[in-house]
Amino acid sequence: MDPLRLNLPAIQSSLRAVQTDFDRINRTLTTPRDAMTDGVLSNMMAGYRLVDDALASGLNPFEMGHSRWLLELNALVLCGTDACRRAEFAAHIASTERHFYENEGGGIGALMDWLQRHQDEKVWYRAAGAYIHILSQPQLYIEGNHRTGALVMSYILAREGQPPFVLSVENAKAYFDPSSLAKDTRRHGLSMLIGLPKLKKRFAKLLRENGARRYLTRAA
Repeated sequence: MDPLRLNLPAIQSSLRAVQTDFDRINRTLTTPRDAMTDGVLSNMMAGYRLVDDALASGLNPFEMGHSRWLLELNALVLCGTDACRRAEFAAHIASTERHFYENEGGGIGALMDWLQRHQDEKVWYRAAGAYIHILSQPQLYIEGNHRTGALVMSYILAREGQPPFVLSVENAKAYFDPSSLAKDTRRHGLSMLIGLPKLKKRFAKLLRENGARRYLTRAA
């Protein structure tokens, strides 16, 4: 059977709806977010296309030797595919790579260790836990952890036949508010030790109950 692929037009349609309604959504959030510009939307779609390519090829970025895929995902979120913009951000991209590999307790090694320890959990809990791991302090990337983390969740879910996470008008507040909590929490602190199970359960519920099959399709 052909692997499941992302329905990219349906994903883009949902993001467009969020963009159109973003001012209203932002007023409901505990911590207001930056506007979803056309550039942000375009870069997110580039990220979803990279996720779709990985699903098609069977690439697993969490296997040894494939971690640069996760760096490229972050670069797409921040810079898109434009070569000139990539050149402008060259120093930042290089700094992100050092941070990604060398950040003790918060780099890619720590994330892979976490996924290995939790490989027997249900996929919604693994995706939620990986997202919290990326977002909490110390963060996996210098910038763009929310957006890159959402794409990582989407890959983990879709690889096991579940709908990817896609921001929608209906789930925006349920996604943004706990994301702010995760971002403000230190991964190795007492608050995370106490709050992590509850926060992970909250995200897992969001992923399980808001996963729409229309975001998946079969390759032709």
